[in-house]
Amino acid sequence: MKVEKPAIFFDRDGVLNEDLGYVFEPKNFKWVIGAKEAIKFVNDLNFFVIVVTNQSGIARGYFSLADLDNLHQWMNIELQANNAKIDKFYFCPHYPDGVVEKYSFKCSCRKPKPGMILKAFEDWPIITSKSILIGDKKTDLDAAEAAGIQGHLYKEGNLLNFLKKILI
Repeated sequence: MKVEKPAIFFDRDGVLNEDLGYVFEPKNFKWVIGAKEAIKFVNDLNFFVIVVTNQSGIARGYFSLADLDNLHQWMNIELQANNAKIDKFYFCPHYPDGVVEKYSFKCSCRKPKPGMILKAFEDWPIITSKSILIGDKKTDLDAAEAAGIQGHLYKEGNLLNFLKKILI
């Protein structure tokens, strides 16, 4: 039996990395100040670290699932230098007006819908009552609320300092 523990859900673009628009290559990825340290801090608290991110660039034909997977693997390689890790990446590739037909529809996972968070609840032994989401948009907070967890709006600054104010 897996040990139950809380999770911190992070949106990706605008929270862990600067939102530069459809980032799918490491060369265009810029960590937000304090992001790596924030992930390490959450790891050290023995929380799950889970990313929930809308990635409509897949449905729009801007990049592939393989591109996204490669970026997420690269992120965890980068985090290893800090003895940190993201336990799981959940992403929504859908967008109703996309050009890649198999991803171009209204789904239950695209935030503000809670599908990615609810899937994580199914997949991981998460203590939902002690879990939170950090996002940079109202849609993130709406997804958190719909999933029954607290959402916190991050706008700018050191992510570690922001997180410590919430958790300590």
